[in-house]
Amino acid sequence: MSVQLLVSAVDRQPEELVEAMHIQSDAIIVNQCGRYDYEEWEQDGKRIQVFSMAERGVGLSRNHALLRADKEICLFADDDIRYVDRYETLVEEAFASHPKADMLLFYVKAAPGRETYTIEKEGRVRWYNCGRYPTYSFALRTSRVHAAGVTFHLYFGGGARYSNGEDSLFIRDCIKKGLRVEKVPVMIGEEIPRESTWFKGYNRKFFFDRGVLYYFLYGRLKKLMALRFLLVHRNIMCREISCGQAYRLMKEGMKEAAGL
Repeated sequence: MSVQLLVSAVDRQPEELVEAMHIQSDAIIVNQCGRYDYEEWEQDGKRIQVFSMAERGVGLSRNHALLRADKEICLFADDDIRYVDRYETLVEEAFASHPKADMLLFYVKAAPGRETYTIEKEGRVRWYNCGRYPTYSFALRTSRVHAAGVTFHLYFGGGARYSNGEDSLFIRDCIKKGLRVEKVPVMIGEEIPRESTWFKGYNRKFFFDRGVLYYFLYGRLKKLMALRFLLVHRNIMCREISCGQAYRLMKEGMKEAAGL
Protein backbone atom coordinates (compact mmCIF):
# COMPACT_ATOMS: atom_id res chain seq x y z
CA MET A 1 0.00 0.00 0.00
CA SER A 2 1.36 3.44 -0.94
CA VAL A 3 0.26 6.99 -0.08
CA GLN A 4 0.34 10.03 -2.35
CA LEU A 5 -0.14 13.54 -0.96
CA LEU A 6 -2.29 15.85 -3.13
CA VAL A 7 -1.39 19.44 -2.27
CA SER A 8 -3.33 22.56 -3.26
CA ALA A 9 -0.94 25.52 -3.05
CA VAL A 10 -0.97 29.22 -3.94
CA ASP A 11 2.18 31.10 -5.01
CA ARG A 12 4.64 28.79 -3.24
CA GLN A 13 8.24 27.79 -3.97
CA PRO A 14 7.91 24.01 -4.36
CA GLU A 15 11.22 22.99 -2.74
CA GLU A 16 10.57 25.23 0.27
CA LEU A 17 7.00 23.93 0.50
CA VAL A 18 8.12 20.30 0.63
CA GLU A 19 10.38 21.14 3.56
CA ALA A 20 7.82 23.32 5.36
CA MET A 21 5.11 20.65 5.10
CA HIS A 22 7.51 17.86 6.09
CA ILE A 23 6.44 15.80 3.07
CA GLN A 24 7.74 12.23 3.34
CA SER A 25 5.62 10.44 0.72
CA ASP A 26 5.03 10.70 -2.99
CA ALA A 27 3.27 14.00 -3.70
CA ILE A 28 1.46 15.91 -6.42
CA ILE A 29 1.59 19.66 -5.84
CA VAL A 30 -0.71 21.93 -7.84
CA ASN A 31 0.68 25.44 -7.49
CA GLN A 32 -1.70 28.27 -8.48
CA CYS A 33 0.90 30.82 -9.47
CA GLY A 34 -0.23 32.59 -12.66
CA ARG A 35 1.75 30.47 -15.12
CA TYR A 36 1.91 26.97 -16.60
CA ASP A 37 4.84 24.68 -15.90
CA TYR A 38 5.77 21.18 -14.77
CA GLU A 39 8.70 19.81 -12.84
CA GLU A 40 9.46 16.71 -10.83
CA TRP A 41 12.24 15.27 -8.74
CA GLU A 42 12.98 12.38 -6.43
CA GLN A 43 13.51 13.04 -2.75
CA ASP A 44 14.47 10.28 -0.31
CA GLY A 45 13.11 7.72 -2.77
CA LYS A 46 9.78 9.57 -3.19
CA ARG A 47 8.48 11.19 -6.38
CA ILE A 48 7.51 14.87 -6.12
CA GLN A 49 5.48 16.24 -9.05
CA VAL A 50 4.67 19.96 -9.36
CA PHE A 51 2.03 21.27 -11.76
CA SER A 52 1.98 25.06 -12.02
CA MET A 53 -1.28 26.58 -13.27
CA ALA A 54 -2.51 30.07 -14.05
CA GLU A 55 -6.13 29.58 -12.92
CA ARG A 56 -7.27 30.06 -9.33
CA GLY A 57 -9.73 28.02 -7.32
CA VAL A 58 -9.16 25.36 -4.71
CA GLY A 59 -11.68 22.96 -6.24
CA LEU A 60 -10.02 23.21 -9.64
CA SER A 61 -6.55 22.61 -8.19
CA ARG A 62 -7.74 19.62 -6.15
CA ASN A 63 -9.38 18.10 -9.23
CA HIS A 64 -6.14 18.50 -11.20
CA ALA A 65 -4.27 16.58 -8.53
CA LEU A 66 -6.96 13.93 -8.02
CA LEU A 67 -7.21 13.09 -11.72
CA ARG A 68 -3.43 12.51 -11.80
CA ALA A 69 -3.26 10.46 -8.59
CA ASP A 70 -1.85 6.98 -9.27
CA LYS A 71 -0.99 5.49 -5.89
CA GLU A 72 -3.27 3.24 -3.85
CA ILE A 73 -4.15 5.91 -1.28
CA CYS A 74 -4.48 9.64 -1.96
CA LEU A 75 -4.34 12.10 0.93
CA PHE A 76 -5.51 15.67 0.35
CA ALA A 77 -3.50 18.58 1.74
CA ASP A 78 -3.40 22.35 1.98
CA ASP A 79 -0.12 24.22 1.85
CA ASP A 80 -0.38 25.31 5.50
CA ILE A 81 -0.29 21.80 7.00
CA ARG A 82 2.85 20.33 8.57
CA TYR A 83 2.77 16.56 8.78
CA VAL A 84 4.02 14.40 11.64
CA ASP A 85 6.80 11.86 11.23
CA ARG A 86 5.57 8.59 9.71
CA TYR A 87 2.23 10.03 8.59
CA GLU A 88 2.41 7.76 5.54
CA THR A 89 2.66 4.70 7.81
CA LEU A 90 -0.17 5.95 10.04
CA VAL A 91 -2.45 6.30 7.01
CA GLU A 92 -1.50 2.88 5.64
CA GLU A 93 -2.09 1.20 9.02
CA ALA A 94 -5.49 2.87 9.40
CA PHE A 95 -6.66 1.60 6.02
CA ALA A 96 -5.31 -1.86 6.77
CA SER A 97 -7.36 -1.96 9.97
CA HIS A 98 -10.48 -0.61 8.20
CA PRO A 99 -10.64 -2.83 5.09
CA LYS A 100 -14.25 -1.91 4.28
CA ALA A 101 -13.58 1.84 4.26
CA ASP A 102 -13.22 3.62 0.92
CA MET A 103 -12.50 6.96 2.60
CA LEU A 104 -11.03 7.74 6.01
CA LEU A 105 -11.09 11.09 7.78
CA PHE A 106 -8.05 11.85 9.94
CA TYR A 107 -7.43 14.48 12.60
CA VAL A 108 -5.29 17.50 11.77
CA LYS A 109 -4.75 19.87 14.68
CA ALA A 110 -6.02 23.36 13.81
CA ALA A 111 -4.25 26.62 14.55
CA PRO A 112 -5.49 28.34 17.75
CA GLY A 113 -8.90 29.94 17.22
CA ARG A 114 -9.61 28.00 14.02
CA GLU A 115 -10.84 24.72 15.47
CA THR A 116 -13.73 23.43 13.37
CA TYR A 117 -13.72 19.72 14.13
CA THR A 118 -12.26 16.99 16.29
CA ILE A 119 -12.24 13.20 16.05
CA GLU A 120 -12.34 11.52 19.45
CA LYS A 121 -13.48 8.06 18.40
CA GLU A 122 -13.95 5.87 15.34
CA GLY A 123 -17.26 5.93 13.52
CA ARG A 124 -19.20 5.99 10.29
CA VAL A 125 -19.80 9.34 8.58
CA ARG A 126 -23.29 9.85 7.13
CA TRP A 127 -24.93 12.51 4.96
CA TYR A 128 -26.37 14.34 7.99
CA ASN A 129 -23.04 14.79 9.80
CA CYS A 130 -20.61 15.26 6.92
CA GLY A 131 -20.53 19.06 7.04
CA ARG A 132 -17.78 19.55 9.58
CA TYR A 133 -14.68 17.96 8.09
CA PRO A 134 -12.01 19.88 6.11
CA THR A 135 -10.54 18.49 2.91
CA TYR A 136 -7.11 18.11 4.50
CA SER A 137 -8.60 15.36 6.68
CA PHE A 138 -9.54 13.24 3.63
CA ALA A 139 -7.77 10.08 2.52
CA LEU A 140 -9.27 7.76 -0.11
CA ARG A 141 -8.66 4.56 -1.98
CA THR A 142 -7.75 6.15 -5.29
CA SER A 143 -9.25 3.51 -7.55
CA ARG A 144 -12.58 3.71 -5.71
CA VAL A 145 -12.96 7.49 -6.03
CA HIS A 146 -11.86 7.36 -9.67
CA ALA A 147 -14.40 4.63 -10.42
CA ALA A 148 -17.14 6.63 -8.67
CA GLY A 149 -16.29 9.73 -10.71
CA VAL A 150 -16.44 12.08 -7.71
CA THR A 151 -14.73 15.46 -8.08
CA PHE A 152 -14.81 18.80 -6.30
CA HIS A 153 -17.51 21.36 -7.08
CA LEU A 154 -16.02 24.46 -8.72
CA TYR A 155 -18.58 26.93 -7.31
CA PHE A 156 -17.28 26.52 -3.74
CA GLY A 157 -14.04 27.11 -1.85
CA GLY A 158 -11.18 29.60 -1.88
CA GLY A 159 -10.96 31.46 -5.18
CA ALA A 160 -14.47 30.39 -6.21
CA ARG A 161 -17.81 32.22 -6.33
CA TYR A 162 -18.96 30.95 -2.93
CA SER A 163 -16.52 31.00 -0.07
CA ASN A 164 -16.51 27.43 1.26
CA GLY A 165 -18.26 24.06 1.31
CA GLU A 166 -16.47 22.07 -1.37
CA ASP A 167 -15.28 19.65 1.30
CA SER A 168 -18.79 18.87 2.61
CA LEU A 169 -20.15 18.40 -0.91
CA PHE A 170 -17.31 16.05 -1.77
CA ILE A 171 -18.07 13.78 1.20
CA ARG A 172 -21.79 13.93 0.42
CA ASP A 173 -21.13 12.93 -3.20
CA CYS A 174 -18.91 10.05 -2.09
CA ILE A 175 -21.67 8.76 0.18
CA LYS A 176 -24.29 9.14 -2.57
CA LYS A 177 -22.06 7.11 -4.90
CA GLY A 178 -21.99 4.28 -2.36
CA LEU A 179 -18.51 4.84 -0.92
CA ARG A 180 -18.07 3.94 2.74
CA VAL A 181 -16.74 6.91 4.75
CA GLU A 182 -15.32 6.47 8.25
CA LYS A 183 -13.45 8.66 10.73
CA VAL A 184 -10.46 7.65 12.85
CA PRO A 185 -8.90 9.44 15.88
CA VAL A 186 -5.43 9.47 14.33
CA MET A 187 -3.52 12.76 14.21
CA ILE A 188 -1.39 13.13 11.09
CA GLY A 189 -0.44 16.82 11.15
CA GLU A 190 -1.14 20.33 12.34
CA GLU A 191 -2.11 23.60 10.73
CA ILE A 192 0.50 26.33 10.46
CA PRO A 193 -1.11 29.61 11.67
CA ARG A 194 -1.89 32.13 8.95
CA GLU A 195 -4.73 34.43 7.90
CA SER A 196 -7.67 32.63 6.31
CA THR A 197 -8.01 33.12 2.56
CA TRP A 198 -11.82 33.05 2.71
CA PHE A 199 -13.14 33.63 6.25
CA LYS A 200 -13.71 37.35 6.97
CA GLY A 201 -16.07 36.97 9.90
CA TYR A 202 -19.72 36.04 10.32
CA ASN A 203 -20.91 38.66 7.91
CA ARG A 204 -23.68 38.81 5.30
CA LYS A 205 -21.64 36.94 2.68
CA PHE A 206 -20.87 34.15 5.15
CA PHE A 207 -24.56 33.40 5.77
CA PHE A 208 -25.60 33.95 2.14
CA ASP A 209 -22.93 31.55 0.89
CA ARG A 210 -23.90 29.05 3.58
CA GLY A 211 -27.46 29.15 2.23
CA VAL A 212 -26.22 28.34 -1.27
CA LEU A 213 -24.24 25.43 0.14
CA TYR A 214 -27.18 24.06 2.12
CA TYR A 215 -29.37 24.10 -0.99
CA PHE A 216 -27.01 21.65 -2.67
CA LEU A 217 -26.00 19.77 0.45
CA TYR A 218 -29.37 19.00 2.02
CA GLY A 219 -31.99 19.39 -0.72
CA ARG A 220 -35.53 19.33 0.71
CA LEU A 221 -34.15 19.52 4.26
CA LYS A 222 -32.14 22.68 3.57
CA LYS A 223 -34.25 25.09 5.66
CA LEU A 224 -34.49 22.71 8.61
CA MET A 225 -30.74 22.11 8.58
CA ALA A 226 -30.14 25.87 8.30
CA LEU A 227 -32.23 26.48 11.43
CA ARG A 228 -30.39 23.71 13.24
CA PHE A 229 -27.03 25.19 12.20
CA LEU A 230 -27.94 28.66 13.46
CA LEU A 231 -29.41 27.47 16.75
CA VAL A 232 -26.39 25.31 17.55
CA HIS A 233 -23.88 28.07 16.74
CA ARG A 234 -25.88 31.20 17.61
CA ASN A 235 -23.71 32.20 20.59
CA ILE A 236 -20.65 32.42 18.36
CA MET A 237 -21.99 33.32 14.94
CA CYS A 238 -24.95 35.58 15.69
CA ARG A 239 -23.36 38.34 17.76
CA GLU A 240 -23.40 41.03 15.07
CA ILE A 241 -26.09 39.60 12.80
CA SER A 242 -29.17 38.21 14.57
CA CYS A 243 -30.32 34.62 14.07
CA GLY A 244 -33.41 35.88 12.25
CA GLN A 245 -31.41 38.02 9.85
CA ALA A 246 -28.88 35.23 9.34
CA TYR A 247 -31.71 32.83 8.47
CA ARG A 248 -33.13 35.31 5.96
CA LEU A 249 -29.70 35.64 4.35
CA MET A 250 -29.39 31.87 4.13
CA LYS A 251 -32.80 31.66 2.44
CA GLU A 252 -31.69 34.34 -0.04
CA GLY A 253 -28.67 32.17 -0.83
CA MET A 254 -30.95 29.15 -1.32
CA LYS A 255 -33.09 31.14 -3.72
CA GLU A 256 -30.05 32.11 -5.79
CA ALA A 257 -28.86 28.51 -5.78
CA ALA A 258 -32.19 27.37 -7.22
CA GLY A 259 -31.49 29.47 -10.30
CA LEU A 260 -27.99 28.20 -10.96
